Amino acid sequence: MSRLLVVWCPDWPVVAASTVAGLPLDTPAAVFAANRVVAANARARADGVQRAMRRREAQSRCPDLVVFLADVDRDARMFEPVAMAVEELAVGVEVIRPGVVAVPARGPVGYFGSEEAAAERLIDQVAARTGAECQIGLADGLFAATLAAHRNRLVPPGGSPEFLAPLTIRELESGRPDLVDLLRRLGIRTLGAFAALDPGDVSTRFGADAKLAHRLASGLEERPPARRRPPVDLSVTHNPDPPIDRVDAAAFVARTLGERLHACLAAHGLACTRLGIHASTANGETRGRVWRCADPLTASGIADRVRWQLDGWLRGGAGRPSAGITVLRLEPEELVDGRTLQLGLWQGGHDEQAERAARAMVHVQGLLGPDAVLTPVLAGGRGPADQVHLVPWGDERVPPTPPDRPWPGRLPAPSPAAIPVRPLPASVCDEAGVEIGVTGRFRLTGEPARVAYGGGRPRAVVGWAGPWPADERWWDPDSARRRARLQVLLTEQSEEDSQEALLLVRENKRWSVEGIYA
Repeated sequence: MSRLLVVWCPDWPVVAASTVAGLPLDTPAAVFAANRVVAANARARADGVQRAMRRREAQSRCPDLVVFLADVDRDARMFEPVAMAVEELAVGVEVIRPGVVAVPARGPVGYFGSEEAAAERLIDQVAARTGAECQIGLADGLFAATLAAHRNRLVPPGGSPEFLAPLTIRELESGRPDLVDLLRRLGIRTLGAFAALDPGDVSTRFGADAKLAHRLASGLEERPPARRRPPVDLSVTHNPDPPIDRVDAAAFVARTLGERLHACLAAHGLACTRLGIHASTANGETRGRVWRCADPLTASGIADRVRWQLDGWLRGGAGRPSAGITVLRLEPEELVDGRTLQLGLWQGGHDEQAERAARAMVHVQGLLGPDAVLTPVLAGGRGPADQVHLVPWGDERVPPTPPDRPWPGRLPAPSPAAIPVRPLPASVCDEAGVEIGVTGRFRLTGEPARVAYGGGRPRAVVGWAGPWPADERWWDPDSARRRARLQVLLTEQSEEDSQEALLLVRENKRWSVEGIYA
């Protein structure tokens, strides 16, 4: 496994915004997106400002807080001098995201004599060239090296699993919050505890993304070393006329090239995880940078990175080219099999489908009103209907109740595949044909034997589970609700049919069907 040096600039979105605004870096400041904190510097954190905090609460804790809006283009543009400073001492620089770069450790360590000397030299280099503070991490693999940089640690060769083991499972939360929440509820609180699970069991129980997370927690590479080196003809080249010397022109070219490269890769059943961006100017100057991404890059992801890089070069101050860009070439440095990527309607990365869908949604809203097109948002609640909140297309997708809070009496997984618009009346009887009720202590008055619903004939119960009590808002007589839910598996209606599983609910001495399982 390759050893990597990761250079991490803490709180980079705040550093970039403060630099552009001309503010001292010790001014308390935070960057906000959707009215919540996404990054805060040390001065702001000392006053109690935390990630995900609402703007009003953050300003109440720190009255002198300077507020910036999130701007990824700004972050990438301001980070280019840092990448150039690292590149002066080490070859093979890869930008992971604005604020983080990685380089193979072998070159700088061999040149400066030791890992410690290489780390100190890089820190001094970045500070001298850009004035930015940074931390260095060194470990086997990108994931471990990045976490080591957050702790300013140099992990010895082969020591990544031992280094990762005591760290919290929340280190895997980026991009997979549902998995981390599930693991925590199962009592898995550290990366070491997760890594101790059998990889086959993890893949079977939690899916492909959990398998990738398990590899990271185990100190292994993100993917097994079976990546495909791209053939030469997959690179795309553009010769702009006139040469590119403005950011707006760069943005247009970035989108065009991103779509061309993505279409070319998709035609070969491939997707890119490392993207090389190379440019030449009218005066013969050359520039190059490699961007790495954990997930396969979509057309918009490619376009974003090309735009960020061109923005950084064209506004690079002392490092800015002396003439316009006359040749721009994109090279997929590393590929993975892209045939399993889903071209889903709601996946914004697949630009053509997503944009056509968005235009259609807006057109329907214009004809029928904003509430004519609704999209679901996962919300908090005990029943399946409570956990789905519909918001108009284009509105902020904020749930009315937080889904990550504890909900005593919440129905266990899996959730029903279908929820009737109106609960269907049902009856639940024992072997003697007597209807079963639920006592004040939420106990069944008998054992379910037959269930009928929707006017159909009674069907025998193969198995059942529950009841799950839900005693909600008991302190408010006007809105209090007492319910009990029961899961039942019914026999087939005919030889052509299969067994059917239902979610039943008992409320006000009546049974009804609240959900139907696939």
